[in-house]
Amino acid sequence: MDLGIRGKKAIVCASSKGLGRGCAMALAEAGCDLVVNGRNADQLAKTAAELRERFGVEVTEIVGDVSKPEVQKALLAACPDPDILVNNNGGPPLRDFRELDREKILEGVTQNMVTPVELVQAVIDGMAERGFGRIVNITSLSVYVPIPGLDLSSGARAGLTSFLAGVARTVIDRNVTINNMLPGKIDTDRLRPPHEAGTPEDPAAAAARKTQAAANVPAKRLGTPEEFGQICAFLCSVHAGYLTGQNIPVDGGAYVSAF
Repeated sequence: MDLGIRGKKAIVCASSKGLGRGCAMALAEAGCDLVVNGRNADQLAKTAAELRERFGVEVTEIVGDVSKPEVQKALLAACPDPDILVNNNGGPPLRDFRELDREKILEGVTQNMVTPVELVQAVIDGMAERGFGRIVNITSLSVYVPIPGLDLSSGARAGLTSFLAGVARTVIDRNVTINNMLPGKIDTDRLRPPHEAGTPEDPAAAAARKTQAAANVPAKRLGTPEEFGQICAFLCSVHAGYLTGQNIPVDGGAYVSAF
């Protein structure tokens, strides 16, 4: 399917690896020029080089933590009039809520709620004026199914969801949409045990880990960043202009609900 977004400009946050990388790859395949972002300069450069080589699109790299104001400014300076914004950022680590102090709580809320809201504020009016905009927020299935120990992540992402639900309805008439993707168990580093950076996982151990992790998923497998990215690209397409303010679980059927 031609997504109709060839030549569009996209900012994809936290896109050097994992889910963000999957989204960047799918958007590049659709013909979008990209601004990509990540904290590790070497990993980001590797991803950017692959995007250029495989898809022939323009790719600008912005290194740093997207929750920092100076990094946000650099992203927007590199692409002041984006057609597409994919909000993504790492979440707080698994931790009993009793261990959270005010500083940690504010950091988590900044990473997973305040930062995407700030970026939406920066781009939404320009999108509306130009008559095209697609904003996709990568949140988590824990917005629907809370996970003990990820309370801060769940709370911040749920806050973002509610915050933008009303905003989404104010710009749909100008062909700007805001939707959320809720990943379940996707095969990324977040599901891997602690390991040294760049160290390959033993194939047998990886297979056993994935089987165990997928045991309670109806699909009986983990999702891939690539298929996650393709769903993101469709939400950014010209075909998704009548879809806004929605939460899309990408979870192999793990979230059980008839509605």
